[in-house]
Amino acid sequence: MLPQLRQPGVVGWNPGHQAAWARPAGSLVGPAGGGIFAEGIVKGRTTAAAIGLLGLVGTGAFMAAQSGGAPPQQTGPAGTGSAQVKPGEPCPPGTTEVRPGRCSAPEFPPPSIVDYRPRSTLVAPAHLVPSAKFPVIDSHNHTTVNASNIDQLVGEMDQLNLRVLVNLSGGSNPDQVKQKVEFIRASKYPDRFRVFANVAWNGAGAAGWAEKAVADLEQSVRNGAIGLKVFKDLGLFAKSANGSRLHVDDPVLKPVWEACARLNIPVLIHTAEPQEFFSPLDYSNERWLELALFRDRRHYEAGQPTFEELVGERDRMYAANPRTRYIGAHFDWYANDLARAAKQLDQRPNLVLEVGAVLYDFGRQPRAAREFFIKYQDRILFGKDAYQASEYPYYWRVFETADEYFDYYRGYHAFWKLYGMDLPDAVLKKLYYQNALRVTPGLPQTGWPK
Repeated sequence: MLPQLRQPGVVGWNPGHQAAWARPAGSLVGPAGGGIFAEGIVKGRTTAAAIGLLGLVGTGAFMAAQSGGAPPQQTGPAGTGSAQVKPGEPCPPGTTEVRPGRCSAPEFPPPSIVDYRPRSTLVAPAHLVPSAKFPVIDSHNHTTVNASNIDQLVGEMDQLNLRVLVNLSGGSNPDQVKQKVEFIRASKYPDRFRVFANVAWNGAGAAGWAEKAVADLEQSVRNGAIGLKVFKDLGLFAKSANGSRLHVDDPVLKPVWEACARLNIPVLIHTAEPQEFFSPLDYSNERWLELALFRDRRHYEAGQPTFEELVGERDRMYAANPRTRYIGAHFDWYANDLARAAKQLDQRPNLVLEVGAVLYDFGRQPRAAREFFIKYQDRILFGKDAYQASEYPYYWRVFETADEYFDYYRGYHAFWKLYGMDLPDAVLKKLYYQNALRVTPGLPQTGWPK
């Protein structure tokens, strides 16, 4: 499960895919940077190109442009510029602190952020976990099964001990849901897959919109959908009937939430994005590389809603609909702030959280995360989001072992290492399948370990 080596100047963003990172708008590079940059991301796709040596801490005009400072003045031989700083002040661009109050530039051109791949000399026990200790329900996936992939999927799922895969992309058209469900029911594996329905949010508030949305959802449930998935377009991109941004807590949506309560189905909702996606793209942003790779993840430009606006709307919507069961996708983007997540769970008994695509936050705070998962063991579900068979074992290793200082599976998500949480068996069972069975009654309810 070790990551493959990458070509210089590119970063892997999915197994088998590599891309050069894009040059931020307005950035410059001179001879000190020494190289050619990717031209950028065109129509949502990243162009691959050679990247020169831009420092992880950076040098010269490029770093000055990004940080707002001036290039450090060199006081010795080339590459040995130094500067004095006062207590609490950052070092100038292109330098790093070598002694209290004294910053120096490297003698050699630093590697780029994508080319710096230091070998760890740490010798520590490693316990790879190719198969989960208990059977798993993945409550957050987007894989549509068909005749061409179902046998391969089930073979991979068996190796991972992944019992049920839930496709959240069933569609807002009841006929689409019916087609997906009927294929599953007629296959050799009718209990290995389930489907959620969706709602088309654009135009909410128009005459008849709510009635049609509810009727379509009801028909989708009759056709076999076991829940409603709300994509991030609600709040970020969807428009109301008058053309304004459709807020997550808009009262015109209440008939949909009430229908879910009446139909006894959960609402798995993805609101906003990681907090740093809404922060300026500078060298203090810990998601800089990801934002440089993917233009559509940058939400810090003028006119876009802020992170706090979006999560505030979502949290008010939870409070206004206490009879509806909600599953907060991606831990509601509070995995980096467990105190905030705890407060939310304490205040909202109709809410549970799922862990999709935020493993990097649990793995960098293993002791606090372990305490949280034990305290709120009845309120957390397993989810992965993107299906990649090679990535699930990283979750098993973080949740099941006490291993230290090991790699995450996507470098652009997290440049830090992970540590195991060593969760008790009783907590693992609830995380992997028991909580999902309780929250989502439409899941296969028999054949699970006690």
